[in-house]
Parts: sequence; structure tokens; C-alpha cells
Amino acid sequence: MDLALLRTFVTVHRAGSFTRAAALLGLSQPAVTSQIRTLERQLGRPLFLRQARGVTPTTIGDELAHKAAPHLDALVEITETGLDEESSLRTLHLAGPPEFTAERALPALTELTRDHGQGFALRASFGNAEETLEGLAAGHHDLAITTARPRGALLTATPLCDEEHVLIAHPRWASHISAAQPRRKGAHALENLPVVEVHESLPFVARYWASVFDSRPAASGTVIVPDLRAVLACAATGAGLAVLPRYLCASALERGDVVALLEPTVPPLRTYFLVVRTGTLVMGHIARAHERLLRTASDWS
Repeated sequence: MDLALLRTFVTVHRAGSFTRAAALLGLSQPAVTSQIRTLERQLGRPLFLRQARGVTPTTIGDELAHKAAPHLDALVEITETGLDEESSLRTLHLAGPPEFTAERALPALTELTRDHGQGFALRASFGNAEETLEGLAAGHHDLAITTARPRGALLTATPLCDEEHVLIAHPRWASHISAAQPRRKGAHALENLPVVEVHESLPFVARYWASVFDSRPAASGTVIVPDLRAVLACAATGAGLAVLPRYLCASALERGDVVALLEPTVPPLRTYFLVVRTGTLVMGHIARAHERLLRTASDWS
């Protein structure tokens, strides 16, 4: 069986479309289509079902991809690095949410870039869970950090850590809430406070309200900024309440820049997953990064 045909097949399987696979391979779409048809003729079985938008692998297509992909990835690693691993530097492509990747993952991984003979170059990109997982499946990334566990066998996810969410605000808002408590309780005491969030849908506040109050927030966003670090900066100036990961606001809480408005018995948690394409942990640089993050995460509080 022609390895070039298998490489094209695996790329289509990961990309989910002939068009995206062609772009990744530097081929024309007709060339990719022709190669897949040739492989299907050789096997005597269809590998993909053509859909209006992209393709879906058949059962035999999934089985072939899961058997072939790890070996093809290993062959690519050999051809890119050569037999003398010390003479070449592998590149790890990491993707994840900007704040967690910057504050947690990158500090843990940069030490590996300095390991003599075992180090690797590091390239990071930021995105939401959907973008990150799509990029990983398409081969743009080697390792992804996401709050969504992927479905199917193409990607393998390992729980990395749990993130506690905290309802915070400038101290003056805490005084405002204390004054209102005799008349209003729980979520009602927070209804008229301005909100700082990353999106108009208030994803962090809505998740907190559902977990702690079993309700939806009545407020709308006063300040919307698409970065949790900016949310913290705005909340610290008194712009309004915000819900943030504890690791991100711990220093501000210690300094008194912001205060926790509530301390629920069971705080809301969100789980992060470490995701790879199935079979790629045979590659040394991906395996080392994967192991380092899991080991380091055990010390995160």
C-alpha cells in the first residue's frame, strides 16, 4: 500500500474535509479526491461518506485511521529529525485558552526547551475549545488544553486539573452587598451590581449562578472584554463583580485589591483536559510535554 495514499487518507480523516486536507498537504482538492478514490479501490471498501459540509469516516475508515496514524506520525518524526536526535530540535505546537496557557502551561513547559539533548522548540497559539480541538484534529497542533472533552476515538483526553471559580469585586461592592443583606438574600443581593465578563452571554457568571444559586443572573454585562486578565483589572478598579479562576485572582485577593463576595461550601469547578491525537504520545517531545504538565498540575492549587 502506498504510504503517500495513507498520509493523504489520515490527513482527510483528521481534517474532516477534502478541502482542508488539500490545504494542509499543499495539494489540489481534485488530487486529494483522486488519491482517496485510489485507496478505496485498493481496499474495496468506502472510507468516507460525503456530506454537504465535509466528510464522515465509515467504520472501516475509522479503523484504518486508528491503526495507521500513529505509525505515520512516527515515520514523519524520523524523516523530520533524522536518526541523530541530538542534531535536530523538534517543535511542540501547543494550543489552549490564553490565560491558562500563559499562566499555567507555558511556565511549566519552558524548562523543557532547555533540556540538553532532549529539549524542543515551543510554539503556542490561543483559542477557544472548539477552535483548539479542530486545529488539533487537523494536525495544526500537537497538544491541546481545553475545558471540553472531545468525543470519538480520534483524540485522546486526559483530565489535567480542576479550576475553582470565585465571585470577586472591589471591596466597596462588598460593603454595598452587606448593607443590602438584611433586605435581600443570596442572588437577589447581587442583582443590581454591574458585571464584568468576557462575552455578552456572561459564560462565567451564568455558570456560577447555576451552580451556587440554581438560577440565571438577572444582570447584563457592563464591561465586556475578551480576556480574563483584563476582567480582573477592570474588577479591581471597581467596574463591577466578576467570576474568575482562583489561580488568576489569588494575588489580587491577597493584596486586598478585590475580595471574594461569597465562599460557597462547594465552589463551582471547571475541569481542564490535556488532549492529543490518538497514538501521537509515541513521539518523544509530545510525551515529555504531556508528562510534565500532568506532573506539574498535581502541585497547582
